[in-house]
Amino acid sequence: MIKFWYIVTKGVKMALLRIKMSLLVIILFGILFAIVSLLAYTAGVTNFAFYLIVSLILMFIQYIVGPKIVEWSMRVRYITESEAPELHRMVSELAAHANIPKPKVGIAQIPIPNAFAFGRWAGDSRLCVTQGIIQLLNQDELRAVLGHEISHLKNRDVLTITLLSVIPIVLYRIAWGSLLFGRRSRREGGAALAIVGMLSFIFYFITNLLVLYASRIREYFADRGSVELGNRPDWLASALYRLVYGSARIPKEELREVEGLKAFFVNDPSRAGEEFRELKDLDIDRSGRIDASELKVLSRKKVRLGFTDRLLELLSTHPNMVNRIKQLSTYNTT
Repeated sequence: MIKFWYIVTKGVKMALLRIKMSLLVIILFGILFAIVSLLAYTAGVTNFAFYLIVSLILMFIQYIVGPKIVEWSMRVRYITESEAPELHRMVSELAAHANIPKPKVGIAQIPIPNAFAFGRWAGDSRLCVTQGIIQLLNQDELRAVLGHEISHLKNRDVLTITLLSVIPIVLYRIAWGSLLFGRRSRREGGAALAIVGMLSFIFYFITNLLVLYASRIREYFADRGSVELGNRPDWLASALYRLVYGSARIPKEELREVEGLKAFFVNDPSRAGEEFRELKDLDIDRSGRIDASELKVLSRKKVRLGFTDRLLELLSTHPNMVNRIKQLSTYNTT
């Protein structure tokens, strides 16, 4: 009976996450449709078509050259099975379990302990670990992190977030174009265009926040996906804790070098210092890891975030780490 209710509860939680994601997509495209309709009413569709085409071209360029930019920024070197047989073995097993093609495996030659996945389509996927993570995590923890990244590839998260991200871009260009044209125009529709521009700016900020929220939901999906691939929740919880600890020791100058790419990472390294202070109390025995018994203790506690923590999470691509590990504590693999 307990196992039955666990399965039901798990299904409900995942269904709620999927509903939230679906609603976000509907709301984002609904906002874009509303602004486009206002623009078409006041100035005609031609102007919007220009902004839309420019934005789609930019997105296409980003989609095509994006992997090369990531590789160059992260100093990625792809490795063969003979160079890292254990790493390749774990990636192969997880990819087979997830029923996706095995991604190319690479090592990013940066000290920040982390991992990331990217690529244009299933056959073009790449999974990279940094030098720092290999030295920091044990095999179980590393496997859990790799499972998280494999789940991102399986769920096509990079493509999803890229497509959603184009909506704020379109709104931003509509806003500037409408405001500039509205101010310069002496026609009757000039004032209306300026109003559309102001509304577009407001919705640009709103949609940006919604895209960040979508990114945070995808992180929860990937965490759950790692568990479904056979990794224990405490392995991933411990890995996240140790990644926070490792990132907190990295000089801020080195963290700034990857600021624009932190959305690819398992966690946000720029928030590592604050997150380590929040998480260290979870490590009851001060072993430097979060084991199953410590995760069970957390499952019985209520997590309450302060205003500052909520605000930081609102503006972040990743969930609050305490909330995230709390969610992991609700997963039961037995």
